[in-house]
Amino acid sequence: MVGSQRRRVLAPIALMGIAGLALAGCAESSSSDGGSDEARTVQIAGGITGGEADALNEAFAQFTEDTGITVEYTGDKSFEGNIVTKVTGGSAPDIAIVPQPGLLKTLIETGEVQPASDAVSANVDEYWSEDWKSYGTLDDTFYAAPMLANVKGYVWYSPASFAEWGVEVPTTWDELLTLTQTIQEKTGAAPWCAGFSSDAASGWPGTDWVEDLVLRQSGADVYDDWVAGDVKFTDQPIKDAFDALGTVLLDPNYVNAGFGDVKSINATAFGDVAAKVADGSCAMTHQASFLSSNFLEVQTAAGETPTVAPDGDVYAFLLPGFEADGETYVEAGGEFVAGFSDDDAVQQVLEYMTTPEFADARVSLGGVISANKGADPSLASSEFLTDAMTLLQDPSTVVRFDASDLMPATVGSGSFWKGMVNWIDGKSTDDVLAEIQAGYDN
Repeated sequence: MVGSQRRRVLAPIALMGIAGLALAGCAESSSSDGGSDEARTVQIAGGITGGEADALNEAFAQFTEDTGITVEYTGDKSFEGNIVTKVTGGSAPDIAIVPQPGLLKTLIETGEVQPASDAVSANVDEYWSEDWKSYGTLDDTFYAAPMLANVKGYVWYSPASFAEWGVEVPTTWDELLTLTQTIQEKTGAAPWCAGFSSDAASGWPGTDWVEDLVLRQSGADVYDDWVAGDVKFTDQPIKDAFDALGTVLLDPNYVNAGFGDVKSINATAFGDVAAKVADGSCAMTHQASFLSSNFLEVQTAAGETPTVAPDGDVYAFLLPGFEADGETYVEAGGEFVAGFSDDDAVQQVLEYMTTPEFADARVSLGGVISANKGADPSLASSEFLTDAMTLLQDPSTVVRFDASDLMPATVGSGSFWKGMVNWIDGKSTDDVLAEIQAGYDN
């Protein structure tokens, strides 16, 4: 998943010039009673930028009032490419918000990430599933707690258009394919739009599609073995997922609504699909929960900001499975909070970030959700985000983290991303899968 929205979003980081691992901003200030209090500032770095970065800083307001600890978050769009160099060069932040378990592993292997405290570990045990904790664990040592989350695998659509066409939300993959054909026949236009363009990360929206299909077609055990490298890209379950996806994304009758032909998928920015769904040019698109924020920046055909609701201008349903009434599978993304200092103020911030109070503070500011089971989904900024957060918190939901984020970087954010681009450009599935698998040898 790139940026705070996918990195991906998942969300998917300018580092301050912090010397070594020292706590920034430690200075003495006079208190009102004539004594002295230590003015403490904790610096956090990450890839969350823009309005989301402002909201993240605002989420610490009550914590600062209660503790006197000031938290300064600074975002950098190039965080993922810079953070390892910063850390190995002695300029680690106090805390880093890391969007990929693979990158987190690399940071832990520098020896600079501090193991999580007992308090942080206890909170994660209480408020997250074992899977979430495992993503922040290396060699049986727990280092980094989860923070926010996003749900992958949504299909965004227009409820009004569905009503006009007399079609309903599908409950199985086969029903989704029938729906696709029906819309194409009724409208004479391609039903789907997709965008794989994301600068150096181009291709990741395609990996999300494949990951969703592997999970739904072959189940969680095969998915886990694939992530671990025991199931190869050239094995049948992964080829099956590509073949299933090809029935949609490689069919010129079904894509790329509002943009062009199949190959235009690679030239289309992943966020641009929101505008086409909102104005009616595109009936459906596959994207994570974070796309809800993109709809705030586009307009309907009537020139208004679209409402995201079951009876609104746009809404989303979870990509259906292959069996009716089967298990609910969800692919998720999210960020992890790594500490580089054992200073007391830093540890207090790390502990706070694992609490329902922090999750509630950030979720209530809008645009995001959390998988913290103690947080209140009703505080989310839309009915859709409340539904997505409730889905993540439901213990019966089978949740797996974004596979490419868990794979070695040479594959997950290397040959896999590149392979999706090549596949859309017309390279055969077998050749693409062989080339992706070769990433393990690099």
